[in-house]
Amino acid sequence: MRWLHSVLFWSFFVASSAVLFCVALVLFLVTWPFDRKGLVLHLFSCGWAQLYFWVNPGWRLRIQGRERLPWHGPAVLVSNHQSLGDILVLFGLYRPFKWVSKASNFRLPFLGWNMYLNRYVSLVRGDKESIAKMMAQSERWLERGVPVLLFPEGTRSPDNTMRPFKDGAFRLAHAKGCPLIPMVLTGTGDTLPKHGLIIRFRANCEVSVLEPVDPRAFPDPASLRDHVYGLMEREKARLESGAAAP
Repeated sequence: MRWLHSVLFWSFFVASSAVLFCVALVLFLVTWPFDRKGLVLHLFSCGWAQLYFWVNPGWRLRIQGRERLPWHGPAVLVSNHQSLGDILVLFGLYRPFKWVSKASNFRLPFLGWNMYLNRYVSLVRGDKESIAKMMAQSERWLERGVPVLLFPEGTRSPDNTMRPFKDGAFRLAHAKGCPLIPMVLTGTGDTLPKHGLIIRFRANCEVSVLEPVDPRAFPDPASLRDHVYGLMEREKARLESGAAAP
């Protein structure tokens, strides 16, 4: 039955994406004169992404600490990365931010085109010129008071354990002196596999938004990175154990 469920899901995904991109395009044109930061379109994109979570009745989402995410002002948001389902879950935060995403995602029909409309930030992994451009674009959004969201592992974990963090997000927060907000995901690896299109019936997903970290309290980005990794590793272990929040 999983294959039938998957066929129905992906058929709905493709058909609805075509329709919703047309809505997004109209929304972009209507709101552009007064919403240069793209907040309205981003919130619409949050609802678009959450639609695919809602149509899977066996998927559950619990969010802790959403109030720690700003509506206004710069922040660097970082999250561990387990699955494509992370995207659906993090859009469910319904807070303003600009994704940093690999450049190939922007070429996807409808979804990638919507990423262009939202002016999310593209990145070619391992390309120094692209990394420099990504950092510059992210800095400009922060200067305009818009948070940016990065996966510091750089790619999805194959086994749900956290991979070592890259420095980009931490150099960004340290350079701009803006809050760095760690977020920990669990259960999203049970939604969509890293390879293949067969989705799973049941998933209990959780997002825990931790207290903002002040990068000015650390002498360099590396010490900030190591501190945040420790915070997220401990929170991930707590979530997976089912322990109550301290």
